[in-house]
Amino acid sequence: MDKGGVATSFISTSEPSVWFGDDAEARRLARECNEYATRLVVDHPGRFGMFATLPMPDVDGTLREIEYAFETLKADGVCFMTSYQSKYLGDPKFASVMDELNRRKAVVYTHPFRGECCVNLLPGGAGVGLALVNDTSWTIASILQSGTTVRCPDIRFIWSHAGGTVPFVTGRLAGTARNLPNGLISELQKFYYDTAQSYSPYTLPSFLRLVPIPHILFGTDYPFQNPEPVTKGLADYGISTGDLRAIERENALALFPRLKRT
Repeated sequence: MDKGGVATSFISTSEPSVWFGDDAEARRLARECNEYATRLVVDHPGRFGMFATLPMPDVDGTLREIEYAFETLKADGVCFMTSYQSKYLGDPKFASVMDELNRRKAVVYTHPFRGECCVNLLPGGAGVGLALVNDTSWTIASILQSGTTVRCPDIRFIWSHAGGTVPFVTGRLAGTARNLPNGLISELQKFYYDTAQSYSPYTLPSFLRLVPIPHILFGTDYPFQNPEPVTKGLADYGISTGDLRAIERENALALFPRLKRT
């Protein structure tokens, strides 16, 4: 963090998260991750935030961990994978989880998961990146198509990697808009998106055209990538100094005001 000029990092769990077929073990491992992350937050004031790991797709365990994470650990938000056993986040099975997060006006960060359909479509792991961005796109479509964004308007969703392919395929998402009174683009612009793996001059035009600057958050994908290439990519594209400051810090402070006090 010091080498890359990063003042504060938000801790989250990458794929495959903590569920491997045993609900009790997933609950134990999620709790261990969350209590460890909380110790980092406490021991290094101002340097860390925490998105609580959840034992999904165990809904009962997830609801209990949400309560513990927010009430006891004072988590900044929660972390989902994009899918669980081929079910995306708008699936009716997860409706009670979304309703509880909406009640809490929670920040919900989502990291992509390699969907079971697409793990080995290309040999030698060559399609990993494609599988991840596409799973993000599928779960955004699920959230929209199911009407979850309308039913749960107080959840602040953060999507990794500029929302997968969503900024580039908005014309293909018309089928998800039937339950959206304000239309597709309005709902997409309510979401937050990070810049991890999404700072190239070929990616940024569509991303910046769709997403308002106040809803773009600096993300690095660490430990898979260091902060420096992201910082350089954004600066080289010619984003204004004020907008860079917003992306790199001010937008996060608005979303997580407790950091202003540390």
